[in-house]
Amino acid sequence: MTRRPPAWFEAGLPHIWAPYTQMKIAAPPLPVARTDGVRITLADGRELIDGIASWWTACHGYNHPYIRAAVAKQLEVMPHVMFGGLTHEPALTLARRLAALLPGDLNRVFFTDSGSVAVEVALKMAVQYWLNKGVRGRTKFIAFKGGYHGDTTGAMSVTDPDEGMHKLFAGLLPEQYVLDLPRDDETAAALERFIAVHADKLAGVIVEPLVQGAGGMLMHEAAVLQRLRRLADKYELLLICDEIFTGFGRTGAMFASEDAGVVPDIMCLSKALTGGTMALAATIARDHVFAAFWTDKADQALMHGPTFMANPLACAAANASLDLFEEEPRLAQVEAISQALHEGLAPCRGLPGVKDVRVRGAIGAVELTRIEDIKALKAKFVEEGVWVRPFGNIVYLTPAFTIAADDLARLTGAIVKVLKA
Repeated sequence: MTRRPPAWFEAGLPHIWAPYTQMKIAAPPLPVARTDGVRITLADGRELIDGIASWWTACHGYNHPYIRAAVAKQLEVMPHVMFGGLTHEPALTLARRLAALLPGDLNRVFFTDSGSVAVEVALKMAVQYWLNKGVRGRTKFIAFKGGYHGDTTGAMSVTDPDEGMHKLFAGLLPEQYVLDLPRDDETAAALERFIAVHADKLAGVIVEPLVQGAGGMLMHEAAVLQRLRRLADKYELLLICDEIFTGFGRTGAMFASEDAGVVPDIMCLSKALTGGTMALAATIARDHVFAAFWTDKADQALMHGPTFMANPLACAAANASLDLFEEEPRLAQVEAISQALHEGLAPCRGLPGVKDVRVRGAIGAVELTRIEDIKALKAKFVEEGVWVRPFGNIVYLTPAFTIAADDLARLTGAIVKVLKA
């Protein structure tokens, strides 16, 4: 017997516009009643084990009591106050803690409310850095094939134009240089030749360190970042590391650039910053970048200011999340997850249609030659009691770090079973 959806679902569905969805032909979204730990409870009572931690955010699991208590306490005191001309303890404490946690002298934190906006701020920051130093014409960026940096205009411009989501907007976007990652000596030499010719036009280089997430869970070695750091130094470019996906333990270290021994000039953070509880992002600059804005000239200030930047509730959630990283063995849990993903996804190797299986930290990806019916594939995972959301030709897992071994085994087992079928 099929249960009817709840009244709120039937009444509200005709009025929402879902993300990344052709709503005329897509299956309706699943109505969720509550979340807890790694479980999503649907309105009809079914439970799904979440394999992707709500787009990689809920690193401590859903509804963590410690984070919930911190947000509730802050709610009683100050839900929000504008950050222009005013400040508050949760934001200053969080900025101080991030600066202490990040590699090198990444000391100046500019808060925003989404990852895409954090990237926009980083791009503006890099361009204005040169303008404030009296250098004109350095307004372009090098980005990389397979890269994805967000859905706002500037972020789209540094995303791989062949990646798919943003092809329609080619005429709108600023033209940037999207090149091959310097994975070896040959591609590194090609990149350097390009930079040598175009250096006077370049403000910086933007890269997702170690794993290009939405571009297909594409992984590269630390040497790639080290080459980029050397080239940026040689040609005086600002290196921007977009750690919106990779930050806060996802690749095995707290930050992927730290794992590679590289200090970027600017870093972007979001997603797991609040443990998946609230919307918050940050763009963090090294001292020499901030110094270009530290002048007596009002027009050399960074003119950006989201209304809800440094929201106290979100900052309280982020501080609580950092507490959990300090007090609980999150990175050890990531290491255990990594081993389990290696073992659990190994049976996919050699299956018909499987092109590659790769793992880094708490990221496991099965690349297929193609997915012919992605809607049917998603439905099969739901039938198996798991929430796995393939995209492109990738079936992947990015679970909460707190996931139990048996739940993780159910996730990997479901992928093996569905792909075998």
